Amino acid sequence: MSPPSQSSPQSPASKTKSSLTKWIPLLAILAAMALVFAMGWHKYLTFEHIGRNYDAIRAYIENNLALSILAYMGLYIIVVALSLPGALALTLAGGLLFGWQIGAPITVVAATIGATIIFLIAKTSLGETLAAKAGPAINTLRDGFQDDAMSYLLFLRLVPAFPFFIVNIAPALLGVNLRTFLTATFLGIIPGSTAFSFAASQLGSVVEKTNAEHAACLAQKSAELCPYAIDTSTLVSKEIILAFAAIGVVALIPVVVKKLRGKKQKNNSEKNI
Repeated sequence: MSPPSQSSPQSPASKTKSSLTKWIPLLAILAAMALVFAMGWHKYLTFEHIGRNYDAIRAYIENNLALSILAYMGLYIIVVALSLPGALALTLAGGLLFGWQIGAPITVVAATIGATIIFLIAKTSLGETLAAKAGPAINTLRDGFQDDAMSYLLFLRLVPAFPFFIVNIAPALLGVNLRTFLTATFLGIIPGSTAFSFAASQLGSVVEKTNAEHAACLAQKSAELCPYAIDTSTLVSKEIILAFAAIGVVALIPVVVKKLRGKKQKNNSEKNI
């Protein structure tokens, strides 16, 4: 009978190669981000740019709806995966150009895909390294977050005050599993995406009026004297943020109940001693 086979330990060269391989996706993301900013492409990710080209984009969408949806989702995935500024502008553009009935669902799906890409890259490149080198304090924080990861993530997703890219990366560093991240991200961004898409879907006439007034101004004056501006500040008002914050607090109720029960059980145990 032949002795059971044993896996040979990795050589230092193999370990080094494996370690470097983990960093390739993160380096690729950083290189892509640097390219976008160096070329100035991020400057086109504004609601103003969409408004200036509103008629042309709408005409293209009417003739190429499926392709336009795929292009929008692809662009949204890239923006989120590269953590570029402009996700809110794209969400508004989705509602404006496709209507909220189409804009909201495709935004939710695209945002979830993009967030998952950067989450997995951060988890592989940074999360494992942090876990290996983390001290007791970080490990305690990781354990506490993982115990109620769904509730914490839902809260962070529901409240627009937290930057989207931070909420994509932080769970990866805190050891959240992929299923929890996917579920919380998908469910958590539905209210905000729907609300902003619906609000933007009502701006078609505002954009058309702004474009007409701007064109009339340019016919009489120079471009310097004809600033182009579409006020979207009312779409992200303090009242809306507070409303989402209230919904987010509801997501934390299970955490509070769990901690109160744990404290009560601890007190009962101490009394019985």
